[in-house]
Amino acid sequence: MNPKSDRRVAAVLPADKCRVAPVSRRPGPIMAIGGAEDKFDDKVILSTFVQLAGGREAKIAIVPTASSIESAGERYKALFLGLGANEAQVVYLADRADADGDAPIELMQDATGIFLTGGNQMRLSSIVGGTRAMQIVRQRNAEGAIVAGTSAGASILSSHMVAFGASGPTPRQRMATTVAGFGLVPDVIVDQHFRQRDRIGRLLALVAANPSLLGMGIDEDTAVLFDHDGSVEVVGRNSITIVDGAHMYSDIFQVKGHGNITISGATLHVLTPGRRFDLGTRQLLDD
Repeated sequence: MNPKSDRRVAAVLPADKCRVAPVSRRPGPIMAIGGAEDKFDDKVILSTFVQLAGGREAKIAIVPTASSIESAGERYKALFLGLGANEAQVVYLADRADADGDAPIELMQDATGIFLTGGNQMRLSSIVGGTRAMQIVRQRNAEGAIVAGTSAGASILSSHMVAFGASGPTPRQRMATTVAGFGLVPDVIVDQHFRQRDRIGRLLALVAANPSLLGMGIDEDTAVLFDHDGSVEVVGRNSITIVDGAHMYSDIFQVKGHGNITISGATLHVLTPGRRFDLGTRQLLDD
């Protein structure tokens, strides 16, 4: 994971409330998926998730809270079992009482992979944010389990989550709103359905307002795999767009209303499948 990830402290649940699997020597990977991942053909992204969760030994917990489609969790359960996982369970969290109850711990305490479905990220953050369910997701990742999220589930993985916003190529004031995410990927802000929904303008606006954050837009049927060593790798069919605003100029603090923002000197990276990137140096890694 990010070189700063050793600063990340997993929330510790009371011993009488949480029995967890043996602690790994290092955190597990994190997979942010841009949405609309292939579920019918090669299933490259979902297959990669299952393999990183342990393959035939994988125990997967699926959290479909973001989705309004009741069958979303069951659909992923069937997919993961079909891809060879040993076990897959759906963790239904309809409200904060559920997320603070015993079910998340009982169903996720031994998970080697946790999968957050797509849908409405505000529903996901308002129901799960700050609860025991969020704590166990963070704790299992710190102990070696892979955590993946698609679409809304991808946005909430970062410390700053895109709650909602407008599309378009030109960055504008008030173009997007952020709220707190799960904080599994610090110093990065993740956006999804990126090129397909023309979201470059809002990612530029978000980085202009938060230049210390690395903006990462993920296309559909594409995933970013964050490793504990501070590198990321692109998996899937399309590409990811990275915006580095560390040395850029913007006039965002002067722009009123919904006016256009001037940006100069931002560094842009577009990475295709198989490419790797170092989050610490913010540079492409040689093969």
